[in-house]
Amino acid sequence: MGPWLLLAAACGLWPGLGEAHEACTSPPHLWCHSRETARACQAEQLCARRAAPQASPVSVQLYYECLCPACRSFVSTQLFPTWVMLNEIMNVTLVPFGNAKETKAEGKWHFECQHGQEECQGNMMEACLIHLLKDFDLYFPVIFCMESGSAVVGNLLPCLKVYAPELSLANVTACATSDLGNQLMHQNAQRTMALKPPHQYVPWIVINGKHTEILQSLAGEALFRLVCNLYQAKLPPACQGQPQAQPSASPQHTCWRR
Repeated sequence: MGPWLLLAAACGLWPGLGEAHEACTSPPHLWCHSRETARACQAEQLCARRAAPQASPVSVQLYYECLCPACRSFVSTQLFPTWVMLNEIMNVTLVPFGNAKETKAEGKWHFECQHGQEECQGNMMEACLIHLLKDFDLYFPVIFCMESGSAVVGNLLPCLKVYAPELSLANVTACATSDLGNQLMHQNAQRTMALKPPHQYVPWIVINGKHTEILQSLAGEALFRLVCNLYQAKLPPACQGQPQAQPSASPQHTCWRR
């Protein structure tokens, strides 16, 4: 069984997945791209349900910086596993910039990041991945791989080889060191500075267009449960029996804005 099937089985994405046919080599988010793939991955019922009329997906926007430990933990333990299991009922937006600051000199934007120049480089690379790959199903696994490994920037090459072999490290590096990368990061700065209320820390989580401390706590503790609770149509099997999400009294781990 391939690595994507093992991950989906471990997450409980699909009943009977452990018996899926060996011909299934596609990641879960691509199972419904063709009838043949759906059949090979024993996902025909899942794909039929996806094709039916649905309510608006739950929107999750993450404003973050790549070297913040709390951001890395949220991406690795909450956001990515929830997306793997519930991508049919949620939309995710990633905005790498976080608590960085920008200034303009000689017609170019300059960035100062909370965790140093390596974080600026990583933020830029992730912004370029989003721009170059365009499809969330393609770039989010790469970013998850980077954030969950030992070294975010150093992880890029092996993560590309596994999750996006069609994109070269040279192309990502060229973007990150060009005027294009500079503009992409400036755009993320503008999106971050436009938040209402203004962000005070990262990860800063916006659910269905709103940020509150209660939503932040619910998402940080149990995003899967929150998405299931908020979806307004027939729930996928993975959501069945999920209790109502409750905010935690424990303090959230964050990187505070300077």
